[in-house]
Amino acid sequence: MIEEMRIRDLGVIADATLPLGPGFTAITGETGAGKTMVVSALGLLMGERSDAGAVRTGARQARVNGVVHTADPAVVDLVDELGGDVEDGVLILGRTVSAEGRSRASVGGSSAPVGSLTRLAERLFAVHGQSEQLRLRSAAAQRETLDRFAGAELAATLAEYRDAHRARRELGERVAELTAARDERAAEAVRLRAELDEIAEVDPQPGEEAELAARIELLSNVEALRSATAGAHEALVTESDDPMSQDAASLVDTAVRELERVAAHDARLSGVLETLRSVSFQLADTARELAAYVGDLDVEGPGELARANERLAALNGLFRLYGVDSAAVIEHSGTSAARLTELEGDDELIDQLAAELDETGVRERTLADQLSAQRAAAAERLSELVTVELRQLALPDADFMVRVLPLESLGGSGGDEVQLLLSPHPGATPRPIAKSASGGELSRVMLALEVVVAGVDPVPTFVFDEVDAGVGGAAAIEIGRRLARLAQSSQVIVVTHLAQVAAFAGNHLRVVKDSAGGFTESSCQRLNGDDRLAEMARLLSGLSDSSSALEHAAELLELGDAARATG
Repeated sequence: MIEEMRIRDLGVIADATLPLGPGFTAITGETGAGKTMVVSALGLLMGERSDAGAVRTGARQARVNGVVHTADPAVVDLVDELGGDVEDGVLILGRTVSAEGRSRASVGGSSAPVGSLTRLAERLFAVHGQSEQLRLRSAAAQRETLDRFAGAELAATLAEYRDAHRARRELGERVAELTAARDERAAEAVRLRAELDEIAEVDPQPGEEAELAARIELLSNVEALRSATAGAHEALVTESDDPMSQDAASLVDTAVRELERVAAHDARLSGVLETLRSVSFQLADTARELAAYVGDLDVEGPGELARANERLAALNGLFRLYGVDSAAVIEHSGTSAARLTELEGDDELIDQLAAELDETGVRERTLADQLSAQRAAAAERLSELVTVELRQLALPDADFMVRVLPLESLGGSGGDEVQLLLSPHPGATPRPIAKSASGGELSRVMLALEVVVAGVDPVPTFVFDEVDAGVGGAAAIEIGRRLARLAQSSQVIVVTHLAQVAAFAGNHLRVVKDSAGGFTESSCQRLNGDDRLAEMARLLSGLSDSSSALEHAAELLELGDAARATG
């Protein structure tokens, strides 16, 4: 329920606060005073598209704020999700529209996307105007109206059906995709097997190419290595029979013997002697290592070099096709093997999915049939109740009918087309309301539907913009009665130009136009007593001081008071 709404710089309204509250609020005013701006302001709070042209001339931006009372857990959760707060059941909504066309929203004191207002509006408001009358002509809106009336049982079935419908479509798309790509998958499997066989034949090992490159480098230079290492060994330890030849080891040993003879005479030579002895041991070890190295070179030959080059060439062939090194090729092999397993299992998967598709299709059809039966039962009840309402709305001979017809195929909401039909007088063939109802009749059909549907699916706030268009007299009085009845379970806000409707409101607001100063500015007043009586007289005759109009206005107000008192 909207407790209060403040509008600033929207259209002709400079600054107006509308005290709304529970029950039935009627909003009246002269033509051009800005009554439609009230509906526009409500629309902005509900997330409707903004229009920079609606910003009051000379103003930087238009602002609308609303104080909403709600205890709906879904609303509280959504506000919390948006970072706002609902304090003691009070939610503050805000919307600004700049003169440049930028739009911002706030929810519960926190900035929020404008689209979030639309999500909240689905739980808080129902707006009925000329656009809603046009919407009611659509098949989807007519089905939604019947489904609302059918209540929680149908809603649960519809939720189950939609799950089954979505699952059936997804399964069907998956089976079709797999079946259509069968040849492509077979060709891919052949290619993957050939790749895996080629990789398996070479059987690369992690880091193998680096080891091979080093080995090839050695084998390609074995003679130079043998010559150099043999020379180095000869320099360290000679095996020559020439008594004049000396090697490094002999020279160091000679130095050791010379120092050993005199080291006892000077302690400083002890360190040098120990160093020379260590060098002697190191030279002996190095000479043995060189001898072993030369021995190893002797057993390596051109056959091993050829084999190493062949192995590296095989690896490079894989690298050109499947990866930059052995690790990448091994990874490619694993991925390809997994994909091949998947492809080889596709036929089995298709059979499995096809069986699931059949099962899901049966469930979808079963739920669709259940939906059709529930809609047919609800259609009969709705037809009877709306017909009764229409006969109280100055359509005494009208018959309203809801027809449920099968569609050629199942859709997102089942297998039914719902038609709202109207027979305005006895003997007339029922025809779709989109073709048979006039503007005034459509207004009354819409109101009758809301009164009946609200009995099982109430909406916190209804907003009606000229629901009385095209009617007057007794029909207008009955519209007022029905709006008052609807206000017993929901907040009802009505923009009207008929006194017969406004008389049944417990809260009467007037939008007042002031053209002083060369420009038009509107505000809002709550009417009571004589002020309300004068406004009612103006609505009846165009004159607020006409004695006959005042008398008639008083009579209407008494009628409205009595209707509210009896409930």
